[in-house]
Amino acid sequence: MSEKRSVLYSVFNFRCPRCRKGEMFPSGTLFSINKFDKMHAKCQNCGLSFEPEPGYYFGAMFISYALNAALFIAIWLVMTYINEDVSLFWIIGVIIVLSLLLLPFIFRLSRSLWISIFIPFQGNGK
Repeated sequence: MSEKRSVLYSVFNFRCPRCRKGEMFPSGTLFSINKFDKMHAKCQNCGLSFEPEPGYYFGAMFISYALNAALFIAIWLVMTYINEDVSLFWIIGVIIVLSLLLLPFIFRLSRSLWISIFIPFQGNGK
């Protein structure tokens, strides 16, 4: 199986789940404060609508919640492993800073995961 046909490839590279070639988000907008949440209306390769119905991505909020919870737990474990006497103030501070820095990535990843759950791969598209 080629790299482009992998589910993980399409999820982590924010590709269309049906053809795994078209981009879900415009290039160069990941860390743009005003544009990180902008999505293409449809796939440029196969024409799949990235918003099949209004409110489609409400479920992606739960994925985002789970990813952030995992991030918080990982930060807490790493910081307490490095220094057992680390204060709660530092742990919360690092969690806030990292969650704000990773917000655009987690937002896109949760949407990509959500749509990949429901849209099956169908090959080359067009």
